[in-house]
Amino acid sequence: MMFAPLLFTDCKRNRFGGSLEALWVVQMFLTNTLLIPYMAIRLGASRNKSLSKSQKVKSGIELVMTSGARIVGTLGGLVGFISIFWALFGRDDAGFGSLADRWDFFLDYINSDRPGYAFIWDICLYSIFQPWLIGNNLQNVEEDKIQAVRYLRFVPYVGLVAYLWGLAKSED
Repeated sequence: MMFAPLLFTDCKRNRFGGSLEALWVVQMFLTNTLLIPYMAIRLGASRNKSLSKSQKVKSGIELVMTSGARIVGTLGGLVGFISIFWALFGRDDAGFGSLADRWDFFLDYINSDRPGYAFIWDICLYSIFQPWLIGNNLQNVEEDKIQAVRYLRFVPYVGLVAYLWGLAKSED
């Protein structure tokens, strides 16, 4: 969910001929592998000349996700923090194992389960795409937050939360 505002504020999104909403939904529910063609397309020449602000029509999803980017970032950051905290310390009193036991379970899971392995692949792709996209879109960040976002973009998930918190309000 948190990736939507970043896609919708990408300075090179007009090079993609398809629906960003559809790409985002499929990427969110299936795999980040689908972002590979998008990243390749955005490297190419622009498909059309830059549209004026009056020519750009935003979809409902795009409006909600970009205008509510700070809320999306806050909720997503909170969910991520709670998930990591729970994975490390949750139900410690109920015999769910020590930190070493949990790590061993995690390694066994990703080595034996196809969706677990795919999840690791997604994390690797995400770790490449996040700093790339955020770095190309620092002009969308409020000036006083650019430096922090510039460095935090290399930390998966944390950089995206920082970008969403620093996203400047659009004029249109």
